[in-house]
Amino acid sequence: MASSPVYWDHRIPLPLLAAARAKVTVALVALLCFMNSYDGEFVFDDSEAIVNNKDLKPATPLNNIWSNDFWGTNLSSNSSHKSYRPLTVLTFRLNYLLAGGLHPVGFHVLNILLHAVISALMTDVFAILIGGLSYDEKGSILNHAPKTSLLAALLFAAHPVHTESVAGVVGRADLLCALFFQLSFLTYCKAFNRGSDRDEGFSVRWVVVSLSLCAAAMLCKEQGITVLGVNAAFDVLVICNVDVYELSRRLLLRRNPLDVRGLLRAGLTTRLALMGLGGLSMLYARWRIMGTGPPAFTDVDNPASFAENIFLRRPLCASLLALLCVHVARCALRSHQWRSEQSLFTSALSVCPLNAKVHYNVGKNLADRGNSTAAIAYYREAVRLHPTYVHAMNNLGNILKERNELIEAEHLLSKAVSIQSDFAAAWMNLGIVQNSLQKFDQAEQSYWNAIRFRKKYPDCYYNLGRLYADLNRHVDALNAWRNATVLKPDHSLAWNNMVILLDNTGNLGQAELIGREALRLLPNDHTIMFSLANVLGKSQKYKESEGFFLHALRINPNSASCHGNLAVLYHRWGRLELAKKHYELSLKLDPKAPGTRDNYNMLRRKLDQLKQPTP
Repeated sequence: MASSPVYWDHRIPLPLLAAARAKVTVALVALLCFMNSYDGEFVFDDSEAIVNNKDLKPATPLNNIWSNDFWGTNLSSNSSHKSYRPLTVLTFRLNYLLAGGLHPVGFHVLNILLHAVISALMTDVFAILIGGLSYDEKGSILNHAPKTSLLAALLFAAHPVHTESVAGVVGRADLLCALFFQLSFLTYCKAFNRGSDRDEGFSVRWVVVSLSLCAAAMLCKEQGITVLGVNAAFDVLVICNVDVYELSRRLLLRRNPLDVRGLLRAGLTTRLALMGLGGLSMLYARWRIMGTGPPAFTDVDNPASFAENIFLRRPLCASLLALLCVHVARCALRSHQWRSEQSLFTSALSVCPLNAKVHYNVGKNLADRGNSTAAIAYYREAVRLHPTYVHAMNNLGNILKERNELIEAEHLLSKAVSIQSDFAAAWMNLGIVQNSLQKFDQAEQSYWNAIRFRKKYPDCYYNLGRLYADLNRHVDALNAWRNATVLKPDHSLAWNNMVILLDNTGNLGQAELIGREALRLLPNDHTIMFSLANVLGKSQKYKESEGFFLHALRINPNSASCHGNLAVLYHRWGRLELAKKHYELSLKLDPKAPGTRDNYNMLRRKLDQLKQPTP
């Protein structure tokens, strides 16, 4: 371990700063680089890991984060990526609670602050790696390379490679993993502080703390366990000063026995045994949690990356300053591009114009923003570049389905399931298209294929129920929608369709029971209130029906159909002035509302008759 300043440190063209000032300087540079991403949107993988992740919501049991993966999918599911990062998801949930919802500013601010803290701590890490490990009498790390460690930390803070981890909210996993990685390394070094409790030349307590922090890093992102390798290598090469070349030569040539006693006295084998046992325990726990099945990825999920090699040739001071400025500018540019999915994916086109995943992402973003015409072109290009890209085929088929271009949609979706036979979503979408083409038998088979490959598929059961309803197979339709609500109790459309079908077939009592059951689970669903109110009105339960209509209107006051049906209720009930008021409100909101104009004219004639004096 070094005990004197690095001889070339004074040549670094930076001022000599105290440790605290150096950390503050690095943190400020880190903030400067990425502060313009604080008000960005949720982009790219944020939609799945945050926006659509139910584990963030207070209504979801907290225990779910320990059994689900990073994306909110149960680890036992075949579709799980097996990315087990519960501590990261917990911070997302805290962001959600503090902000009162999915407001991206708080998520981005925490990412930026984490990057600043990590960059500041890198001064200590680089101080140890460059200048060696030693402590003063107070137990603080002695920095024998203050300028060099400051420069290295500044370059780390300003490097554009961190853009995705900082500007993209899902990069929180990298940031938290890096933070606990650093802390694990620094606490491992703390085990050799002369002022700490020591056993055989080192503190077992700090080694155990280091292992605990390693476990925390692993619970933020899987790569966190690699800190054990860093700690072991640092111990062997720096703490014990083992000459690896000489050791290898002795082992290979079997000359001069290894000084095992010296290593035992230094406590190396004990420390390595502790880390090995701890690492194996973590791996075993992870294996038990995630199961033995491997994650499923496609060949376009992890495209080839591009890297620049920079070779420095101007004076040293100018070169370092220029490099730092380029990094700052590049960070600012990339951070700005990460403010929205549109700018992010569009910028990727100029870098990877022949990458199918890039065209797919641009197309998906355009489709999500309602520009389906432009999205079609990008999806077609993605399929052209990657002819077996089933997800692009599925999304393109969906858009063509909405545009009523059903023949091509059927062709694309059929091709997708022929390439990937277990693609459940494509099977369901194919069933929807075939249903629209009145190929009812084929549609039914496609829906059952989807359910076969994804057992818990409430949306597919819902669409299967619609098919059965079209075929007047009412019992089958009700069973399918019931399955949808069992799998997804808040499936509003399935509940509502059950009420409507029972209402239309004259089963008013059963329709009322289903409607009340639905509202116990979805107390603020105005569509179910509307349907139940219609049922109660037909059952001449006028007062209760009125209550549900009015409650639905408080939630959705601009519903022409709700005003119209409430007017019909009042009309039947004999409360003619109220009926007139709601007929007029309905016609104001929708002058072409079917039947409302005729009912209103009928009511006016009746009111006129009532106003005429009796002879």
